[in-house]
Amino acid sequence: MKVLVTGHRGYIGSVMTPMLRDRGHEVIGLDSDLYARSTFTGRMPDTESIVKDVRDLNAADLPKVDAIIHLAGLSNDPLGNLDPDVTDEINHRATVKLAELAKSAGIQRFLFSSSCSNYGAAGDDLIDETGRFNPVTPYAISKVDSEKDLAKLADDGFSPTFMRSATAYGVSPRLRFDLVLNNLTAWAFATGRVLLKSDGTPWRPIVHIRDISNAFIAALEAPRETVHLEAFNVGDTGENYRMSELAEIVAETVPGAVVEIADGAGPDKRCYRVDCSKIRRALPAFQPQWTARKGAQELYEAYKAVGLTVEDFEGPRFQRVAHLRMLMEEGRLSERLRFQGSNEQAAE
Repeated sequence: MKVLVTGHRGYIGSVMTPMLRDRGHEVIGLDSDLYARSTFTGRMPDTESIVKDVRDLNAADLPKVDAIIHLAGLSNDPLGNLDPDVTDEINHRATVKLAELAKSAGIQRFLFSSSCSNYGAAGDDLIDETGRFNPVTPYAISKVDSEKDLAKLADDGFSPTFMRSATAYGVSPRLRFDLVLNNLTAWAFATGRVLLKSDGTPWRPIVHIRDISNAFIAALEAPRETVHLEAFNVGDTGENYRMSELAEIVAETVPGAVVEIADGAGPDKRCYRVDCSKIRRALPAFQPQWTARKGAQELYEAYKAVGLTVEDFEGPRFQRVAHLRMLMEEGRLSERLRFQGSNEQAAE
């Protein structure tokens, strides 16, 4: 297929894009490239690209494609909390506008990168795709609102699919350090301490970004009737962990590391365990390959290779909020997260 991938230069997109091409798909990317100066390691995907803010798209911008994989957005809770209205503008309103443009252009397949954080404060019981939404952050609210509005657009000519990924982890050219396994392993490598910033009791499902990418590819290649207006928890039911369990896995992976509870750490109301059996039934091509332990080892080896420091992942080089604030202070980015001047000039 010919596929438009929004956010193709982000954490997941920079891994998914070459995987799609390896499967024989033709990929066009769309990205404002907010994190052009935050490349961790490796090469960014070399593919035809549209450099534009997803909020500013119009009908003339959309290439003729068979499907859209929509990854672009503010992709974590700290970013979402900066300005809930901007989060809604980018993650929700721009998503609906893109889908409306796609539908008008006759693009039938629309794979939306949603999140298991939609379930929010769900407690200890396993929850499947029929479970009640209980979002507790602006980021999660934006994903829930997007799903609801995308569903209203579905008809015989337009098929949205909701890919509710578990918390991601894994090495990427645009590595994120705000994700739990990535972050715990970074602290362990750089300081010898596996620093837990909660009391360790909340449940969290996790999934490697290559497994996420394979799930999207499986949905893209599946028959339309299999994925039309369907939601899928993306992950493996066996990969639900308490935060304290993840900390212990990291401590066992990084030589000499010990678990430590951060000062002031308390309970986290984001607590959910997800049942991922539906995606395994409906999309048998999706076969998760990664576990938390395997992922922690991959991360440790990557951090060791570059000599990662605390300043790297807590400072403006890689820490997402700090990086955006640096761009604002430099006058390159507005408070509404728009580049001042051309994107290319701002990124230089």
